Amino acid sequence: MSKNITAAVYDTHGNPADVLRVESRSWPTAGPGEAVVKMRAAPINPADLNQIEGKYPVRAELPATPGFEGAGVVAEVGANVANVAEGDLVILPHNVGTWRDAVAIKAEDLVVVPAGIEPVDAAMLKINPMTAWRLLRDYVDLKKGDWLIQNAANSAAGRAVIQIAHELDYKTVNVVRRAELIDELRAEGGDVALVDGENLREEVKNATGGAPIRLGLNAVGGPSALRLANCLAPGSTLVTFGAMSLQPLKIPNGLLIFKDLRFRGIWINKWYDHATKEQRMEAFRSLFEMAKRGLLKTKVEKAYPLSAAKVAVEHAAQSKRSGKVIFEFGE
Repeated sequence: MSKNITAAVYDTHGNPADVLRVESRSWPTAGPGEAVVKMRAAPINPADLNQIEGKYPVRAELPATPGFEGAGVVAEVGANVANVAEGDLVILPHNVGTWRDAVAIKAEDLVVVPAGIEPVDAAMLKINPMTAWRLLRDYVDLKKGDWLIQNAANSAAGRAVIQIAHELDYKTVNVVRRAELIDELRAEGGDVALVDGENLREEVKNATGGAPIRLGLNAVGGPSALRLANCLAPGSTLVTFGAMSLQPLKIPNGLLIFKDLRFRGIWINKWYDHATKEQRMEAFRSLFEMAKRGLLKTKVEKAYPLSAAKVAVEHAAQSKRSGKVIFEFGE
């Protein structure tokens, strides 16, 4: 086993491609209650780039290794570890920095992945599919056949919403900015897919037969979020979990007075920190069941080795990608 690992590091906040570097470190050792995890895959999520830029609500102590998400294989366990064993595929917590070859970590913070799920799929279950699961479970008590509407439906979280809603027999209206995505989202199980625009409310009404829509999921903000709110039935809830447009929500008073809409938000890392271990595992069990059946596979546009970190983060920052940019590590 190599006695050195490489890790991505930044000493200062700024443009990720400028401030990120890759350095060599000694192989980690497992203390009591710890396990050494050899990384297999880690995605580059918008939150990772935001954190490097210094625009994320939580700032790591510098110098820092980025990476909120990833999966790897347990290579070594320290004393007093009972919940994981060497060879287990595990999902890492969001506060360790996954963009490195290996890391020593408290074993109790690891989630063991059952057989039948590929490391690259396991590496991307904890943020987007988990967000989608909570969005569909925690805000509105939907029944089979009920409708929901979401913007940014082609994002990783949006696609997870489509797949999970399809499993739970909820119907989805999926709003996107590009017409070429429509057939693809329909093929993934989206009931209705529409291009965002000024006539959205009428188009949604026609496509759903005027059915009441009680849940809206907003990852964009700005005018897109307002158009979503206008499609909702009175007393409905709009949950915001992203802000791709970087525009605030501007909600006319009438939507509050006459429609009595509720506005909520979710930050999945905070949910994860506050949930009990049993609540977390209950959610993971559901996600693992779906993943074993080939669902919740996040599309990957390109995989890079960690040595190409600068190129990888530049690629990940581009819009109009067809999937995630990820790091893959050796066997």
